[in-house]
Amino acid sequence: MSVYIGGLLIAISLVVVIYSLLSAAYRFYFRTTLRRRIAFIDAYEWPAGLIEKMSVRHPAFTPSDKVLVSKGLKQFFRAYLRSGRQYVAMPSQAADDLWHEFILYTRSYDEFCKKAFGRFLHHTPAAVLAPEQKRSNEGLRRVWWQCCRETNIDPVKPAMLPLLFALDQKLNVEHGFIYHPDCKPLRKRGAAGVQCGGDFASSVYDGSADGFGDSGGDWADGGDGDAGCGGGCGGGD
Repeated sequence: MSVYIGGLLIAISLVVVIYSLLSAAYRFYFRTTLRRRIAFIDAYEWPAGLIEKMSVRHPAFTPSDKVLVSKGLKQFFRAYLRSGRQYVAMPSQAADDLWHEFILYTRSYDEFCKKAFGRFLHHTPAAVLAPEQKRSNEGLRRVWWQCCRETNIDPVKPAMLPLLFALDQKLNVEHGFIYHPDCKPLRKRGAAGVQCGGDFASSVYDGSADGFGDSGGDWADGGDGDAGCGGGCGGGD
């Protein structure tokens, strides 16, 4: 009997060791894969002529403005990747316009997605989103959290906005989506419909705080849904 128990304990110990080794190997693979894909996004050179196409919708954009938008779109792609390739929503009309143009370079976009995400990132118009996604702002919250983490901004009490959320106001984009880091002073003055970045860190999301912060505060809708896709449409699972 003692021999049987001793053998059983050894077998259990071996299973635990093997499981621990496999878990460590998986975590190592995940971290190295994530770093490699982030590096690819950072170093990616846009297809020839893509950045210049922004002049069609935004003729007032300067070369430096276009660089900012391209950086904003890359921040969006990194947020999608770091969120585990879950559903994300685009908070900038300018970056969304560039995303639209990039998708039209079908071969380049397909190759980019495979190397950056390991799968194709589809563009989902706001009109076909599930009602619960629109109500909860799930995608915007996820992007807000990841962009803040990337730039060392407190997602609950932000002193400033991440680039992607600041783009439209900074570049004075027509029908752009405007956010504020702290809406309390605006609300005290009676401003209605303001969109506050810190609100996106609220735990109010279908009863859970999955992947988001926990400010315990209220939150506002991101975008009015009438100006293209910014602040509404997105992609991912």
